[in-house]
Amino acid sequence: MLAKRIVPCLDIKDGRTVKGVNFVNLRDAGDPVELGAAYSEKGADELVFLDITATHEKRKTLAALAKNIARHLNIPFTVGGGIASIEDVDVCLMNGADKVSINSAAVKNPALIEELSLQFGNQCIVTAIDAKEVNGEWIVHVSGGRIPTERRLFEFAKEMESRGAGEILFTSMNHDGTKTGFAVEALAQLSNTVNIPIIASGGAGSMEHFEEVFTTGKADAGLAASIFHFGEIEIPDLKDYLKKQSIEIR
Repeated sequence: MLAKRIVPCLDIKDGRTVKGVNFVNLRDAGDPVELGAAYSEKGADELVFLDITATHEKRKTLAALAKNIARHLNIPFTVGGGIASIEDVDVCLMNGADKVSINSAAVKNPALIEELSLQFGNQCIVTAIDAKEVNGEWIVHVSGGRIPTERRLFEFAKEMESRGAGEILFTSMNHDGTKTGFAVEALAQLSNTVNIPIIASGGAGSMEHFEEVFTTGKADAGLAASIFHFGEIEIPDLKDYLKKQSIEIR
């Protein structure tokens, strides 16, 4: 079994790290590169940087961000936000990113994942899926969680795997920022649906939640934001706790 990973996530708006609840009510959490460097020193296994700012200069913004992060980090990192073409991915990887996260573009054009996987290898292609449980069904959303689609979480994840995604980053919109625990039942079902690693996002509020997401939820990585940004849980303490629960951690 692969060792589990702890992954801080930094949502970036206008160059600053922000965090909200259920995708709204954003508050400032600091400079993304400084935060990322601190997490690297504290033992984070990977980092995810998502630029949530809508901009026509997206590619330049992501290139500059990736370059700046790469200069200050010695752990793998993923960048995402508005990535929709081979050129977008190329500029991120050329500037130091290890992986890219594709969200809305994968829903609008699933064949893009195939193209990217063939061009760059599936090890650097992450399909990020934002989904909301509505009347017992997990509905995939796009545009930063603002727009519901016809796609359903499990069949869409399976399609993404078949098209060449190397990982699935699943965010439960119902749990995002609530600190009430991850969507472990949906994660367990997702784990039984696909054979690629799953990064769980949305709902982390305690060390027990990470234990639960790795055992009951069968996730390969646990992603969180505010509990790390605002010092509620320190990564070394979390890793010590998980080791004591006999969970193999990086």
